[in-house]
Amino acid sequence: MTIKGVLFDFSGTLFRAESTESWLRAALTGSGLVLSEPELLRAAEALERAGALPGGAPPAEPPTGGLAELWAVRDRSAEQHRAAFTGLSRRVALPDPALHDTLYDRHMTPAAWSPYPDALEVLAALRDRGVAVGVVSNIGWDLRPVFRAHGLDPYVGAYALSYEHGVQKPDPRLFALACEALGVDARDVLMVGDDRRADGGAAALGCAVHFVDPLPAAARPEGLRPVLNLVG
Repeated sequence: MTIKGVLFDFSGTLFRAESTESWLRAALTGSGLVLSEPELLRAAEALERAGALPGGAPPAEPPTGGLAELWAVRDRSAEQHRAAFTGLSRRVALPDPALHDTLYDRHMTPAAWSPYPDALEVLAALRDRGVAVGVVSNIGWDLRPVFRAHGLDPYVGAYALSYEHGVQKPDPRLFALACEALGVDARDVLMVGDDRRADGGAAALGCAVHFVDPLPAAARPEGLRPVLNLVG
């Protein structure tokens, strides 16, 4: 099999979201609000358990009722994505109700994301080898500004974002859209992601699949480099 294209997931694969504590601190600072250090740490821990940070830890307890239904389809539209994650954050008492939307807005900024240390190196090497690169993400907002701000956008030939198509991984249709946009047959494509269920959906099209661990960026300095060996 000759790999002519590589598709990457976004969160946990090419980029890592900031910590929940950093996320909350930034939102508080932007809102002009102050919590004592113990209060801030307790709130951050509660938000972490709630799974309120997109790209962060999943909910410690599965959502129930209407929120559970929304959670299952959260990546199919911008409205559902915002409602699902702010619904989780509202399980946590914060000093101002407006903070729930402020937190959501914060996570969409380039400052809230860090590329993995080897991401730029790997994407540049793939381009030098003539391998097409795409990004396939379950997401509710436009991540292209994050790629531009961190200098990775020039290496990406196509983005297939779930909310733009109303389809979320593991549905093979989202991967097919990316392959079509790159002009590469799915059987000549490698999908790289951190979620075995969601990203593994690419296998239904005949794509090869490679998984990485969604560790903090500093703890995974070379997790993407094996992709270069797989491409050959």
